[in-house]
Amino acid sequence: MEIEIKAVWLQGDSIFIQTVSGEERSQPLKWFPKLLNASLAERQRFELSPFGIHWPSLDEDLSFEGFFTYSRQLG
Repeated sequence: MEIEIKAVWLQGDSIFIQTVSGEERSQPLKWFPKLLNASLAERQRFELSPFGIHWPSLDEDLSFEGFFTYSRQLG
């Protein structure tokens, strides 16, 4: 599944993506301890690939597909 992404941003305690068609999705940073515990500067240093977001200094990856298919039971 290839998803075309227009924008990625961090706001509050979540990470957001927006597709070229305008659809927005988010996931809470608490699901990703490396991102949650990283500094704002570290979080903002990411790279995009056709399939996801990569933080080289954190060795963390999130797939775009995961924003559409993944949900974690909170409890």
